[in-house]
This record gives sequence, C-alpha cells and structure tokens, in this order.
Amino acid sequence: MTTPFSQPSTLPYGLPPFADIRDEHFAPAFDEGMAEQRAEVVNITRVRSMPTFENTMEPLERSGRILDRALHVFFNKSSSDSNDATNALEEEYAPRFAAHQDAIKLDGELYWRIRTLWEGRDGADWTPEQRYLVERWYTEMTLAGAALDDAAKAKLGELNARLSTLTTKFEKNLLADTNELAVVIRDRAELAGLGEGEIASAAEAARERGIEDAWLVALPLFTGHPWLASLTEPEVRERIMTASRSRGIHGGEHDNREVLLEIVRLRAERAELLGFASHAAAVTADQTARTPEAVADMLGRLAPAAARNARAEQQALERLAGQPIGAHDWALFTEKVRAAEYDVDTAALRPWFEAERVLRDGVFFAAGQVYGLSFTERPDLQAYHPEARVFEVLQEDGSALGLYVLDLYTRDSKRGGAWMNPLISQSELLGIPTSIVVNNLNVPKPPAGSPTLLTLDEVTTLFHEFGHALHGLLAHVVYPRFSGTNVYRDFVEFPSQVNEMWMLWPEVLANYAKHIETGEPLDQGIVDRLHASEQFNEGFSTSEYLAAALLDQAWHRLSAAEAASVTDVAAFEAAALAEVGLDNPAVPTRYASTYFAHTFSGGYDAGYYSYIWSEVLDADAVEWFRANGGMTRANGDRFREFVLGVGGSRDPLEAYREFRGRDAELAPLLKRRGLE
Repeated sequence: MTTPFSQPSTLPYGLPPFADIRDEHFAPAFDEGMAEQRAEVVNITRVRSMPTFENTMEPLERSGRILDRALHVFFNKSSSDSNDATNALEEEYAPRFAAHQDAIKLDGELYWRIRTLWEGRDGADWTPEQRYLVERWYTEMTLAGAALDDAAKAKLGELNARLSTLTTKFEKNLLADTNELAVVIRDRAELAGLGEGEIASAAEAARERGIEDAWLVALPLFTGHPWLASLTEPEVRERIMTASRSRGIHGGEHDNREVLLEIVRLRAERAELLGFASHAAAVTADQTARTPEAVADMLGRLAPAAARNARAEQQALERLAGQPIGAHDWALFTEKVRAAEYDVDTAALRPWFEAERVLRDGVFFAAGQVYGLSFTERPDLQAYHPEARVFEVLQEDGSALGLYVLDLYTRDSKRGGAWMNPLISQSELLGIPTSIVVNNLNVPKPPAGSPTLLTLDEVTTLFHEFGHALHGLLAHVVYPRFSGTNVYRDFVEFPSQVNEMWMLWPEVLANYAKHIETGEPLDQGIVDRLHASEQFNEGFSTSEYLAAALLDQAWHRLSAAEAASVTDVAAFEAAALAEVGLDNPAVPTRYASTYFAHTFSGGYDAGYYSYIWSEVLDADAVEWFRANGGMTRANGDRFREFVLGVGGSRDPLEAYREFRGRDAELAPLLKRRGLE
C-alpha cells in the first residue's frame, strides 16, 4: 500500500501532508519503512570490499527514510492528539520498533565494519564530523550490546521488546488516569480566588467533556496545580492535590505500580547483561556525566542546602498561616508571603501576559534580536490539529530556515507537560536544507473570543520550549544522526534554559508585557521586585526537583538482585527520599514514581538529573552574556556557532569550552538558587 510517507512531501519545507494522512496509513508505512531500512543495512554488510566511510557510514545514514518520515509524524500525533487507534498502534508496534532497532544496533557484520573504521580512525581524509560520526556509532553499538554473543543478544532483544511495551503502557495509563482524576467542581463558590478567565477556562473544559453546570480542573503532569496558588478554599486545594498524587497508585486498570516495578527489574537485568552494575551506570556511560557517582556527587552537594532552605521557607509560611501547612497549602501561602515581603502578586500579572503578545513581541522578538530571525504565520499550511499554528522562519538575509509549529492548548488527547518534537530535520547528506519543529504546551483554553492570559510559569515554559525549537531550527549538519537536538541527554536542556533568560530581559519584557485592556507596560517597580524575589521559594523549587532527580537515580542504581526484591513502590519511594533528607511532607517530589513520565516513559530514565546538570552550563553561560553586552547579534552569533549550530556533530563540552573559553563553573548556579 502506497502511503503519504512513501515519498518525500512536495509541500513547502517538506511539511508532512497532514490533510492526506489518516490513521490507517501508519501501519503499512511502518512495515514498508522497516523492511526498506533492514534491506539497506543488509546491502551495506554484503559489500565485499573493506569498510570505508563511503560504503558504510554514508549508506547507513541515508537508510530508513520512509520509517523516519512516518515515525516523526506518528509520535508527534500520539503525544499531542492521541486516539484509540493511535494508542492501539503504539502498543502493537512498540516491541516491533524495539526489535527493528536491535536488528541494526546488534548486527554483528555492521558492527565489524564500523569497528574496523574506528580502529583506523586516524584517516587524514575524514572531516571532524565524519570522525565523530564513526565514534558515536561505534560507542552506541558497543553499549547497546553489539559485541555480545548470539544467546545474549537474543535475551537482550526480549528485554528490549518487553520494555518498549511496558513504557508505552505506563504512558497510556498515566494519560487515562490524569483525565479520569480531573476534579469536577459543582459549586462556583469553591473556585474563590481564581480570576474570571481561569473560571471560564474551567467551565470550557467541563463543557468539552459534556459535563453541564460544572467546572473541571484538569491535572498537569507535575504534582499539584498552578491554581493552588490562588484557590482560597482549603478543601478544594486538598482535593486537587490528592487527585494529582493519586495517579497510577489508587488501584484499577490504570494503576502503574506493577508496570513500574517490572520496568525497573528489566532495566537492571538488561544493564547486568551489558556488563554494568545498574541501569544508571549503563545510561551515564554515554552521557557527559559518565558515572552515577558523578551525578550523586553533584546532587548530594545541592540537596542539604535545598532542604534547609525549604524548612526555613516553611517556617515563614506557617508564621503567616498561624498553623501547620500541608503540601496543598504551600503555593497559596507562598504567594501571600511574596506579596507581603516583595509586594508581588504573580497571579495578578496575567493581564500583562496575553499569549499572542508574549509569542510575537516576546519570544519571536528575542529570537530576532539575538539571532536575526523573523516569523510569519502561514495559515495556508495545515498542521496536524486545528489548534496547531504554522510559522515560517527566515534568517536575517531573508533565506529560509524552516517552519515552527505551536500547539498551545491542553486537551484530553494530549499528554501532560511541554515539549519539542522535530517533524523534518536538516541534513546536507539527505539534501534537506531546513527543519520543521513543533512546540507543545498545555495551557488551559479560554472560551471562544476570550484572550489567553498566561501565568508567569507558563511564560517561562514557552521561552524554555522555544529554546529547544531554536536548537532544532539552527543546527546545521551534514549527517542526520547529528541533526537538531540529537545531543547527549544531559546537555539537551542547556540551550532551552539559556533562552529563558530573555523573558525578563529589559528590552524584551518592555516589548511584550503590556496590559491586555489598557496597553500599559508592566510597572518597573514590579519588575524590580520580581528580580528581587528571584531566589524566593527556591528552597521549595530546588527540593521538589532534586527529590525527583534523586528518586529517579534510586530506582535506576539498583542492581538486578536489588530490583527483584522491591515489591512496594510507596515504601521504596519514602525510604529513598528519607535517605537524602528530602522527605518533607509539605514539599512533595515534583513527580512521584507512578506518574513520573520522564523516567518511566519519556526517555529520561536515570537522566532526570539532566535539568540541573545542564543548568550549571546555563547559569555559567548567562553570566557570560551579561558580562559581554547581553542581547547583541554578536553574542547570538557566537552562541549559535558553538552551541546551537553544531547540533550533535561534536562533543558538547568541547564546544562549550570554545564558546566560554573555559569549562563551566558551579558557582553561578549556587548563587542563582541561593545554595551558597
């Protein structure tokens, strides 16, 4: 069956022909794509002459184009607009995709050819990118198990297939449970404290589910809810917090406990088969951290100070409240203290953060100032969902850079959180000159005709995710293996975190933070107080993040024997948090185990530490920008040259060293988070 994926798209920029793509096209495209790529790899291994870059690496990099086109569209859809058909397809094909990857990564003849190239890697005719490509393929295949004997490879294939099924099941369970546990409010008085826009969004969410005369509080991916900072009814706050923390652990068909335990056991077993003491050791061996001990050392240096600061913050909140506070109270009383000490009410800032203005006059404006980019909406180009908008991106000289797709609003068919997906990635080898990237957020949708007003956190998230988008758009490489954000996992958050800097940069803030009704700019006094309060509540923020990062490490530092002995998820989690002193009931982990999508279905297994690991680079780079004139085209060009533009085509820490003139230092991060 010929599908829309069988040939490259003829639409502008290679945009997938979404108008022609139907759910029934995916399975035949997957089958065709896997068969094609497997035949391409077999052709490489049948070459009788000795391995060369041209007869081994180039055809390997060219392989799998049909599968690549289909998978990028499918996984974007399954995460942002899933349905029963895509859910069933993902469950059916997850083990088949794993087996397909194993057939390539564990192919002994292909491994021999690449190892032969690697052992003769000092060939003077290779470019640095070619040399690095051979190194990455050799390293990844070695760590994947390509050197194992046939019996071990067969066992490894079984483990990988089962794990792919389990991680898919974890994600689908979480989405279903998140939707089912959304809190229905029947009495408008219980929404006291919320603004009219938030109440209208809750009413709209209820209507979309067919619930009449009610308001629906949908749950975000993380623990808690942004509205806990405003809701004055303690019983309602507690209901929301309880619902959030119940996901995957309250019984029923979507309970994730047994799924999680099997994932942990099989990952540990696989690591042992590959010669590692734990899954964390296997993962970090091919990250910039290199070892779990290096991760533990850094997190361990931060945790005591963060916990101490959180306790001090808690005491201040309880003095204000006049009573002990629970996890569901923290956000509300934090805002009261912030208002009292800094005269800043973040909830009251929403009229200054109208989404369209934030996007065009904030996010796009900053990219124009720093990188010379311009953005024009293309309503003639159809995305995968009516709410997803397509923008054409041009460089300063007017040449095309690619397309940017923004999918802003939450819906039941979209998983929680915020992320960037590539649809098309630039590659000189493949003759693809530009990229297409997608940003997904989960902002509550207001009623038709009403403006979308963002919270301060949502503005931060938009700038952050757009940093990933810039990385995907600006990377210019020869080989598809290095396109866009294909970098080490514990480096990938660095560029996106740097982009957050521009949110409160004076020129940028003044350009977008204007009142929705009056057009008045955000008062400079408020801006000054926002800056003054930047370290406020950092004890809580750092503690909840570190608790999740250390929990991820605790699960994945288990040996196979240790993992087999764990039977109680809640008990293990409690013990792990107590061991590092982050078991304060008022400061729950940002993600509890049964809804920790990053680590059990999202590709950050044993890698959630990446956010703060990357933040070391981020804080150090922001210091450089400030010391060198800030928002200038020269600075943008330098950051583009050494960080964004290289994609994954060179060692990221070497690239950072060239950008900064030295290795990153920890001091700026400690200062930022008040941990000195």
